[in-house]
Amino acid sequence: MAAISRAIRACAAAAGWSGRGMASSAKEVAAAGARAAAAVARRGRDPEDGRRVQWVFLGCPGVGKGTYASRLSQMLRVPHIATGDLVRDALASPGPFSKQLAEIVNNGKLVSDEIIINLLSKRLEEGAEKGELGFILDGFPRTIRQAEILEGVTEIDLVINLKLREEALLAKCLGRRMCSQCGGNFNVASIDMEGENGGPRMYMPPLLPPPQCESKLITRADDTEEVVKERMRVYHDLSEPVEKFYRARGKLLEFNLPGGIPESWPKLLQALNLEDSGNERSAAA
Repeated sequence: MAAISRAIRACAAAAGWSGRGMASSAKEVAAAGARAAAAVARRGRDPEDGRRVQWVFLGCPGVGKGTYASRLSQMLRVPHIATGDLVRDALASPGPFSKQLAEIVNNGKLVSDEIIINLLSKRLEEGAEKGELGFILDGFPRTIRQAEILEGVTEIDLVINLKLREEALLAKCLGRRMCSQCGGNFNVASIDMEGENGGPRMYMPPLLPPPQCESKLITRADDTEEVVKERMRVYHDLSEPVEKFYRARGKLLEFNLPGGIPESWPKLLQALNLEDSGNERSAAA
């Protein structure tokens, strides 16, 4: 993973990200990726590298990527690397960078490729020091440029694209809450909708906090209706080329969430040809 991290940095630098915000063509990015991949091959690979899954989760912010990616990472014994968590950790750090990042996030904008690349590279380096193998990426790649860079430095086995009806996704995002004391994530939304095209009803029960957290719940600053709708709009504009990119390579699995975790989790495992060992867990979707 250390080699992948170095290659991502090298590829991003070759693509013109030295703080100047220079644009590069797809051909230049692909060439940079080829050079970075060659560098990885020269350095050699860990003995077991490639024996564990290297998956990507796509999906609109708030759809539940973190919930399902986290569960799968435990099943498959690979790290779950969520760029949203990396951004939140950076936001919690003191200094001018966190203030700049907060302005971007609170206005519903997507964080730049350069910032995401740097945060991801740092996380991969930390994982390499721990001996991590394989990964499930959550929230990366989010743009076609990121997808091209990632393809240039490592092999992605599968891309899981989670989808949810827009009105359910909006209600879900607006219902998110976090305990200011323990950091636990909850959701107060109770979603019960008619099925589409005569299909079954969609029901997503709330994930309520324990009594000790009830009075300490807070809402994320960027979980307002205006900001959530803007995030959804921006995401859809940028994600369509990424979906086409992986669909053309035969690596895209599109999965429509039929409801909450109890209903969606076994169906997702079925789509992936996986079996859970009967573990019953509770998580915020």
